[in-house]
Amino acid sequence: QVQVVESGGGLVQPGGSLRLSCAATGFSLDYYAIAWYRQAPGRERERVSCTSSIENSPYYADSVKGRFAISRDMAQRTVYLQMDNLKPEDTGVYYCAATPWIRGYLCHDYDYTYWGQGTQVDVAA
Repeated sequence: QVQVVESGGGLVQPGGSLRLSCAATGFSLDYYAIAWYRQAPGRERERVSCTSSIENSPYYADSVKGRFAISRDMAQRTVYLQMDNLKPEDTGVYYCAATPWIRGYLCHDYDYTYWGQGTQVDVAA
């Protein structure tokens, strides 16, 4: 059974850092694209970052470029989202999502199939 489980959210002051984790079970990261989304109250869900094993460079939303970094630990079957220089507008529920990659497509092209329950990130003084 394919599952992704997020962890690592919390309360942090502006300018601080958090690292989110997405643990994958029931599938291999070699064959799936992984994305991080977030949703703030009253706002649409936003794709923050994504990656897959067949792409050279990850995708980042303009709002997080230079501050967030996505990485994969294949041995731990975990995808991380390192978030630095956090801003209040980064507040929201962060979701990890997975879907099998398709050659010729990029990770931000997909409608993701498997979703986690989300982890709350609050950036406030």
